[in-house]
Amino acid sequence: MPLTPLDIHNKEFNRGFRGYDEDEVNEFLDQVIKDYELVMRDKKELEGRVSELTDRLGHFTNIEETLNKSILIAQEAAEDVKRNAEKEAKLIIKEAEKNADRIINEALSKSRKIAMDIEETKKQSKVFRTRFKMLIEAQLEMLNNDDWDQLMDYEMPALEEKID
Repeated sequence: MPLTPLDIHNKEFNRGFRGYDEDEVNEFLDQVIKDYELVMRDKKELEGRVSELTDRLGHFTNIEETLNKSILIAQEAAEDVKRNAEKEAKLIIKEAEKNADRIINEALSKSRKIAMDIEETKKQSKVFRTRFKMLIEAQLEMLNNDDWDQLMDYEMPALEEKID
C-alpha cells in the first residue's frame, strides 16, 4: 500500500546517539508532505483526465467502428446496385436484341411478300398486255377486213317502190 501524506506526517523516528537535528528533519518532512500531497493531487487529476480521455477514446473508437461498418455497408450496397444495374443492362440489351431480331424478321417477311406481290403484278401485267394486244389486233383485223368495203358499196333497194 502506498504512503499517504498522513503516514509521512505521523512517522516517528527513534532517537539515537548523535542523531539528526529534529527540527531540520521535521522541516524536511513537512516539505516532503506538501510535495507528496501535490504529487498525489496531480496524480488524481491525471487519473481523472486519463479516465475522461479513455472514455472519449472509447466513444471515438465506437464512432470509428460504426463508420467502418457504415462504409462496408455502403460499399456492399454500391456493389449490389452495380450488379443489379449490370443485370438490368444485360436484360435491356437482350430485350433490344430480341426486338431487333423480331423487327428484322418482320421486315424481311414483308420484303419477301412485297417482292412476291411485285412478281405477281408483273405476271398479271404481261397477261393483261398480251390480252389487250390480242384484242386490239383482233379489232384492227376487223377494221382491215373487206367486209367494211362491201357494206359501203351495198345499196339499199328503193323504198319508194314498195310504198305504192
